Amino acid sequence: MEFSFTTLGTASARPTSNRYPSAHVLTIGGRLFLIDCGESAQIQMTRAGLSIARIDNIFISHLHGDHIFGLFGLLSTMDMIGRVSPFHMYAPAEMQSILDFFLKQFGGLKYQVVLHAVKCSEPVKILEFKSLDVYAFPLKHRVETYGYLFKEKAPQQNIIKEKIEEKHLTIEEMARLKEGNNITRDGGEVLLSSELTYIPFYPRSFAYCCDTAPFRELPGWVKGVDLMYHEATYGNDLDVLAKSTFHSTAADAAQCAKDACAGKLVIGHYSSRYRSVEVLLAEARKVFPETYLSKEGTKFDIPVKTAVSDTKNLATH
Repeated sequence: MEFSFTTLGTASARPTSNRYPSAHVLTIGGRLFLIDCGESAQIQMTRAGLSIARIDNIFISHLHGDHIFGLFGLLSTMDMIGRVSPFHMYAPAEMQSILDFFLKQFGGLKYQVVLHAVKCSEPVKILEFKSLDVYAFPLKHRVETYGYLFKEKAPQQNIIKEKIEEKHLTIEEMARLKEGNNITRDGGEVLLSSELTYIPFYPRSFAYCCDTAPFRELPGWVKGVDLMYHEATYGNDLDVLAKSTFHSTAADAAQCAKDACAGKLVIGHYSSRYRSVEVLLAEARKVFPETYLSKEGTKFDIPVKTAVSDTKNLATH
C-alpha cells in the first residue's frame, strides 16, 4: 500500500519565483490528505498529477495566510467539477468565520464543508479509518497552531506456515492465535501466539510540524516516526529572528528529528532570504544526517517494512 508525502509548496510567508506557499499531499493507500492550502495549491496538485476530486480531508495547521490563501480557489474548483460529497476540514475553530465569509460572499457550494475544530494541549486522535489513525498535537507559534501525526494501525498477526502442520493447528486455533491469544489445549499443551505468529509488516507513520519554535515535548509526541516534515525557516545566521518569530532553524528541526529517533527528516518553509537552501540542508545534516530538502513536486515514499515469515529468519530478526 502506498504511503507517500508530496510537497507542493516550500516557501514561508513570502513566496518566490520558484517556491510556493505551504501545501502538501499525503497519500496513504487510495486516500489523499491535503495538509495546509497555501496560494496556488490546486495548481501545484495538477502539476503533480494529484486529483483534486480525491481529496476528502484537509488538515490546516494554523490560520496565517501562507497556509490558507489557496482554500477559496480549491473549494470553488471542487464545486465546479461537480463535487457533492462532504469535504472534511480539521483546523482551529476560528476557521469557521473564514468559511462563513466565503459562503456568504461567493454564493455557497453544492456540497457541505464540515469543519472539525481542533483544540488540544497534548496529542489527541481526531480521525480514524480501518487501517489508519490521525492525531493532532499543539505547536508553539504566534497563533494557535497544530501539527498532525498519521499512523498506520498494527496489522493482524500471520501464522508461521511451518507451524500449521507441525502443531496440527485447526482453523479456530489459527484465528485465535492471529488475534494475539494464547491457547491451552486439552491435555495441557500451551500454544503461544508469540511463537506461532509473525507481524506481516510494521506500521508506518508521518508527522507534520509547521510552524513552530522548538519545545521540549514535541520529540516525545512523535517518537519513532518514519518520516517527519519540520519547518526550517532560517539558518543559524538568523537564529535570533527564528526565536522572536516562533520559528525553527534547520538545526532546530534536525535536533527534533534526532531526539524523536525519526527515520528521515524533510525540511521546508524556507525564508525568502535564502536564494539557495543548500546551506539549510548542510546545517541540518550536521545534526541529523538523514535530512532531505523539500522541493515543489517532490515525492517522498515511506516503503513497506515487511517482517520475515519463516522460523529460521524469525530467530535472527
